[in-house]
Amino acid sequence: MANFTTHIAVGTVVAGTLATLTLAADVIATENLIPITLAGVLGSILPDIDLKDSRPSRALFSGLAIFFSFTVLFSAAGRFSIAELWILWLGTLLAVRYGVRNAFHKLAHHRGIWHSILAALFCAVATTVVFANVFDRHSGVAWLAGGFMFIGYLVHLTLDEIYSVDVMDTRIKASFGTAMKLFDRRYPYASAGMAAALALAIWVAPSPTAFVTGLSSRDMWAGLKDELLPKETWFRLVKVPSAVATSPAPAGSTSGSIITGTLPEPAAAQPVAPAAQ
Repeated sequence: MANFTTHIAVGTVVAGTLATLTLAADVIATENLIPITLAGVLGSILPDIDLKDSRPSRALFSGLAIFFSFTVLFSAAGRFSIAELWILWLGTLLAVRYGVRNAFHKLAHHRGIWHSILAALFCAVATTVVFANVFDRHSGVAWLAGGFMFIGYLVHLTLDEIYSVDVMDTRIKASFGTAMKLFDRRYPYASAGMAAALALAIWVAPSPTAFVTGLSSRDMWAGLKDELLPKETWFRLVKVPSAVATSPAPAGSTSGSIITGTLPEPAAAQPVAPAAQ
């Protein structure tokens, strides 16, 4: 398997490449680009959460502990005394950081269900739910974050499979085929649980209509093609040959004047006309 440094380095490169394309196509507003890119980087290390002593596992559960402890603190503020709030905050922090983490690792198996496409889909949709409901992002932005997570996750699984082939000794290691799989045949209950979690996440997730409409827009792809190469000079130094220079943006192409870039806003409800007297 690839090590942590390789996973996060390749994941960062892939997420950065996708972010560059997203920015050039004006799909979303700039302020949304950083958290979405981080979702892709997170996806590139997330499958190793099932390794008890791995850095991704420790970092993820530490982050979850901080998130949930402050969520409990803020939601309980005004209803309890300061001493009680301290106890709730610290109790939640320790429960998630150590209790939930230890319980998770008693059930999880490395290269098990978390190294599967089923888990990648669940994490992608769960990311969408978090962006839409916790971060209060536009549904199209939330689904784009889920897409970044999914691609980052697949990058991790692909790297693990590549590192399972020992090219120098021209042999295939025993771990080959254990990372990139649809689900885990060895642990059917874990696979069933992940499938159920995926179904629940899809049910809770916002509609993907805005995301699909935005990415299928001809204007968006035309604008991306127009931004692919410099129009006059490379880095304002080397002149672009006339045969290579790109043409102006096609008439009618749209620019992201709304907060989400070219992703369409949800349709506003039409006012109901009063009934005739």
